[in-house]
Amino acid sequence: MIPLDVTPDTSAVTGTTLASVVGALLTIVLIASVASLIAAAILWAYGQANGYYQATQKGKMGVLVALGAAVLSGSAVALMNFLVHVGQQM
Repeated sequence: MIPLDVTPDTSAVTGTTLASVVGALLTIVLIASVASLIAAAILWAYGQANGYYQATQKGKMGVLVALGAAVLSGSAVALMNFLVHVGQQM
């Protein structure tokens, strides 16, 4: 079995193959993760500078969630290859 090689691709949103669909979803999730990381970092900095501790905590949590989403989307290709490999053995 040849492992799937998927890269982020914005032109494949309406793709017909599994690799093109996963590549399009990977692009969307990575863009959303970066946008939420920036927003959470701004919230964290604003809360820290002005003494709003609840905003600081929510900003910290947002940064962790955004980083977690980016890591999970980056590992999606490896997970997909694993599931395809397991499916072929059944």
